[in-house]
Amino acid sequence: MKTRVQVVFPAVAPDEPTWPYIGYDVEARSREVTASLERQLPELEFVPFVYRSETQAAAALQGERFDGYLVYMTSMWTGIPELYAREARPVVIADEPYSGSGGFLRVHSMVRQEGLPVVTVGSSNFLDIVNAVRLFDVMRRMREARTLVVADGDVWGARQDVREECKKVFGTEVIQIGSDKLRQYYDAADDQEAERWKDRWIGEAAFVAEPDEKEILRSARLYLALKAAMQEAQADAVTVDCLGLFYAGKLPAYPCLGFFQLNNEGSTGVCEADVDSMITQLVLRYVTGRPGYVSDPVLDTTTGQITYAHCVATNRVFGPGGLTNPYIIRSHAEDHKGAAVQSLMPIGHQVTSAKVSLRHKSLAVHNARTVANVNDEKGCRTKLAAEARVQKLLDNYHFEIFSWHRVTCYGDFRQELINLATLYGLKVYEEDR
Repeated sequence: MKTRVQVVFPAVAPDEPTWPYIGYDVEARSREVTASLERQLPELEFVPFVYRSETQAAAALQGERFDGYLVYMTSMWTGIPELYAREARPVVIADEPYSGSGGFLRVHSMVRQEGLPVVTVGSSNFLDIVNAVRLFDVMRRMREARTLVVADGDVWGARQDVREECKKVFGTEVIQIGSDKLRQYYDAADDQEAERWKDRWIGEAAFVAEPDEKEILRSARLYLALKAAMQEAQADAVTVDCLGLFYAGKLPAYPCLGFFQLNNEGSTGVCEADVDSMITQLVLRYVTGRPGYVSDPVLDTTTGQITYAHCVATNRVFGPGGLTNPYIIRSHAEDHKGAAVQSLMPIGHQVTSAKVSLRHKSLAVHNARTVANVNDEKGCRTKLAAEARVQKLLDNYHFEIFSWHRVTCYGDFRQELINLATLYGLKVYEEDR
């Protein structure tokens, strides 16, 4: 089913002198704009309406419901944008320059003063409108998504209150299973298929450092177990209390290689039963089509670099169909056990890092530019260094809200994430400003 968007074109009487000009053919313009939206967002369905009064628009709002509403301002002073800003959800209001500009400024000021969860776009670049409208599809997918947590009891990142807030904020269901259930999937995994994945990972790696083939085979079986658990739960993302369960002897292997593979193939696998990071990575995937990289950042004010460090990382940072980068199969860093990944990610690229806090209904975001892959035995295996406004990041980190993890995605998607946070009513922390 496609995401359905109502496109509203406010209009005045044809003989009324106003911007853009008297006798402006709003119906013809509505067809042109709708056709442009359909060409650029074929995965969405657009239903255009021309309304010539606030009363007419208000009556229509009581009828059919849509996944999103775009008010495209082709006229001024109709009261229709203000009506949608207060009554419709989610809504984007966009100005057509020299057509609705005065009314756009009025409704934009109202949105800011009243703190309404409305995105306003004042730009001559139609792509800015397209990128904002595309978020309606992200929101629908989040409402329909199911996610999976593997943990025994309430652990720090997947407590019941966090799972409940996920449903309230995003509409996303979080299902929990225990380690015993995952072990059943592990025991039932196909031996030959596990061997194939072991051989593939070894064959595609630049080299294998610490783990032996038996360890990598156990990782392959656990990957198949995670796939089976996700399939049964109809889940589009999974996070595991990997450290707690492995240290307790309840996991036969670390899930690092399994998460590596899930992220490479267009799914989502996240460490440490961290629901906030899982949701952040899922949002990034839906927004960008690219996998995120969960990490423990290290800040260095001397070099002006932030290093994103973890033992799980993709090697397809531009998406499942994108270019690959080299990786090394290593042991897990903290205890030198199991099998993990050291991914040598591309340098010279802008990245966006973000983190949702469900309990605080907030989003943190910053940008950086990748400069190096750090090879140091201390800390986690993959260490991607990037230039950023590190002193600002240090001053604005808000550990008490977002904890340590951040989720990094290649590309500049700051504005899309801020717009999405606005539509959800989340407070935004721009950490590097």
